[in-house]
Amino acid sequence: MFFLSVAAIWAIACITPGPSTLLAIRYCLTSPRKVAVAAAAGTITGTFCWGLAGWLGINVLFQAAPFAYLGLKIAGGLYLVWLGVKVFLDLRKSRRHAPEIAAARIDVPLKTAYRMGLATNLANPKSALFVASLFAATMPVGTPFYYGLAAIAEMIAISTLYYTCLIALITHPAVAAGYIRAKRKIDLGVATVFIGFGTKLLLSQR
Repeated sequence: MFFLSVAAIWAIACITPGPSTLLAIRYCLTSPRKVAVAAAAGTITGTFCWGLAGWLGINVLFQAAPFAYLGLKIAGGLYLVWLGVKVFLDLRKSRRHAPEIAAARIDVPLKTAYRMGLATNLANPKSALFVASLFAATMPVGTPFYYGLAAIAEMIAISTLYYTCLIALITHPAVAAGYIRAKRKIDLGVATVFIGFGTKLLLSQR
């Protein structure tokens, strides 16, 4: 029952659109598939980090040292806003080029894509609180130590399956062609969501 509960909650969390998903989608549609895979790997690494932190009780740390949460929240919010602004700036630059050039794929270094995926995931400290709450809600008192490690492995497996399906779908030729036709609108939406997430994080009281 414990593992089914973790799987159900984490699966819902995965399919809920957020900055990490949008970053992977943007790389799928603007760069070679391997770049999106690298970004997804970074995101999944972040999932492991937050899963481990949540399991070890980072929520307790945040309650004992509120300034740690505040500092991470501010840094994460600023980072997400910066990502959104960067997409807006890229949109402005693209206006100076011909449509076919703007639609060309950009070969982002794999290390850069990985770091972007990891940083985008780690930029939101509420992920740690969510994971901590997940364990608190599903893990009864006296649960064996290795259950926590198994739950983290389950979260990573679900995330890997999700991003594998997402990348396979978004990199389909028909989907890519549709993106080229609506590139500017999609990028504008991505930038808006990034800035919105970051601003909401900065202004949130908790």
